[in-house]
Amino acid sequence: MKTENPYKALVAMHRRIAQGAALQPTIGIGVVVSPPPAIKIRYNGYDLDASRLWIDDYWIPGHTRHMVGATSYRGGGSGEPAYESHNHPIDNNEQLTDTWNPGDKVLLLPVTGEDSRTVKQFVVLCKLKRLDGE
Repeated sequence: MKTENPYKALVAMHRRIAQGAALQPTIGIGVVVSPPPAIKIRYNGYDLDASRLWIDDYWIPGHTRHMVGATSYRGGGSGEPAYESHNHPIDNNEQLTDTWNPGDKVLLLPVTGEDSRTVKQFVVLCKLKRLDGE
């Protein structure tokens, strides 16, 4: 009497599981090769350019945002009436000066295609730093 090879059945089971699994791409860390406007980010051996990247307005050099509000109440220490607790209104444009430099590490989130597997574009979420200096 001939019995079925148990290893063959095990391999077949693994194939069925792998084919049915919807593996999602995960986040990654890219390296800035050149900053905006001619941005290039290296990721897994590929250079991604502006046509492949979505970037938050905050990170685009020269981005301006309008700030409205007030400072916190604070007083001086002399006790004179002119230095009583007070605040200052804020109603102005603020131009952000954060910069991109070659070698900066950035967080990349994949944008999957209609098949939920293919990645052709990435969202650049933020710059990253390791506190141990690496």
